[in-house]
Amino acid sequence: MIKNNSNTSCNVSKKTSLILHPHLCNVNLFAQVQTQEHSPKKASLYSAILPGSGQYYNEKYWKIPVIYVGLAAALYSANQNQSKYTDYHQAYEFRTDENPNTIDAYVNQYTDANLLTLKNNHRNNRDLAYILSVGIYLLNIIDASVDAHLFKFNVNDDISLNIQPQIMQGAQENTLALSLKLNWN
Repeated sequence: MIKNNSNTSCNVSKKTSLILHPHLCNVNLFAQVQTQEHSPKKASLYSAILPGSGQYYNEKYWKIPVIYVGLAAALYSANQNQSKYTDYHQAYEFRTDENPNTIDAYVNQYTDANLLTLKNNHRNNRDLAYILSVGIYLLNIIDASVDAHLFKFNVNDDISLNIQPQIMQGAQENTLALSLKLNWN
């Protein structure tokens, strides 16, 4: 029972239904409740423009550093492999240009075949690092979209899976079995 100052009352039950006296309670029955939808399209667009901003929009703040560490590691690896590739490529070019005045830095360390192998390995690793960084970027967008779709998904503590041994009684003998019981409310 809710009382106001004019000694009139409005009844309120536990189920949040109101019993209203039209002349005694001032209630606007035409009020609209606006709920803001959580848009997967908006989350994907945010993540496409700035990686991690879709995760911020979805309130999954812990994922933002994971994305940036992954991108930084992939781009750092690509940069290091590009640097090594350039060094070995230049050394191989100096060694095979038939000019005695050009001497590479790896004269007594590697053979021509070794330089060619090292150059190709670092080029492949560089390309793989670039592919990995694009993959992390795309996963960032996909993750933002999936999280936005599941933003209002309710996961209760009432969900459980119980595995218990059970004896099943047969016509002639008893058999030991496992019982799976899934509970959700």
